[in-house]
Amino acid sequence: MSTPVRTGATSGGIRLGLRANLAQFSLLVAVNALVGGMLGQERTVLPLLADHTFHLSAYTAALTYIVAFGATKAVTNFFAGTLSDRYGRKPVLVAGWVIALPVPLLLIWAPSWGWVVFANVLLGVNQGLTWSTTVIMKIDLVGPARRGLAMGFNEAAGYLAVAATAMATGAIAAHWGLRPQPFFLGIAYAALGLGLSVLAVRETRDHARAEAALHPAPANPDHHGELTTARIARATSLTDRALSSASWAGMVNNLNDALAWGIFPLLYAAHGLSIERIGLLAALYPAVWGLGQVLTGWWSDRIGRKHLITAGMLLQAVAVALVAIGTTFPVWALAQVLLGAGTAMVYPTLLAVVGDVAHPAWRARAVGVYRLWRDGGFAVGALLAGALADAYGLTTAIWTVAVLTAAAGLVVAVRMYETHPPRQADGGPRCEPPA
Repeated sequence: MSTPVRTGATSGGIRLGLRANLAQFSLLVAVNALVGGMLGQERTVLPLLADHTFHLSAYTAALTYIVAFGATKAVTNFFAGTLSDRYGRKPVLVAGWVIALPVPLLLIWAPSWGWVVFANVLLGVNQGLTWSTTVIMKIDLVGPARRGLAMGFNEAAGYLAVAATAMATGAIAAHWGLRPQPFFLGIAYAALGLGLSVLAVRETRDHARAEAALHPAPANPDHHGELTTARIARATSLTDRALSSASWAGMVNNLNDALAWGIFPLLYAAHGLSIERIGLLAALYPAVWGLGQVLTGWWSDRIGRKHLITAGMLLQAVAVALVAIGTTFPVWALAQVLLGAGTAMVYPTLLAVVGDVAHPAWRARAVGVYRLWRDGGFAVGALLAGALADAYGLTTAIWTVAVLTAAAGLVVAVRMYETHPPRQADGGPRCEPPA
């Protein structure tokens, strides 16, 4: 068997590995925190704007901004991977930040709900371009040995920023109102993200090419470097048991996130919680999620991916069910902690699965296809939860999502093969091609 590419391997003067690329990796972590902050500015405030300012009584109508965001981000993810392979990572990252600039202004000035929906179309494009490229660039830099840890840092930065901004905007809204002050943070994030991306971020596509030049020939002929985008999409969506299971689990994970974003605040408000307490609950889940991902990403590099993903999905199902059962702040706080822990076990690990299986020559496109499915979960979750809540009530919608989440965990347990088994004595991962 060929020896895998190791950390520190060189090709044309390019070094792979976290330590060798620490400065640029750290910068990309900071940039992704700003990406997460753009999303966090909406988590507490927008569900309350739909109710208090625009008086949207139907849950389906109130969640249209999540549908717009999720559908747009999902499609953009797919093209972000293809564009990153064709034109480079940095131009795609910069374009995403340019598109972000009007988002907070539209939310501030929106005279009707249609403006809010359009702002979330732009936000979906921003998140699809910027978050996808920061993921791809970190995978490029670190090489294969620390992929889980790299994804842990990336997702931790983004979702800690979501949590911090959700809490901050909740506190601001409680004191100064739902508009415009909470969205001033978004203006600052967009300006700073664009500036850093233009002036400080460096292109990483050559790192992927260097890894590809040293990459061993895969045992599975379907995983070689010369694949069309259509074949990559088919493998990631259907035929490869690990990639397609990851895509399904990712979609259900973000279906949960749509529920937490759009439905949970309305449930809490219906039980009389204050804006500050709603903001705290909205922040608690992504805070635990964000903090936990550094540990779980590293952990998946040690124990493998499959069982961590299975356990995380089942824990999410328990947490969502606990929200449906609960009627008090302490119970919901515990549910948010469990949901964050379960998501932390799953989120960076699924990305690491894609990085494990995909050849460096088509990894960016595979990440794009996976993120197409994963972030499509926002749209599916908003439509499903909104329709069920309108027809049968909030609690029924939440229970349905809990059942779907448990089913996704069982699919991973039965269908996914392990992509990163425990390390051998020589330090390299064992290769176990799919059946």
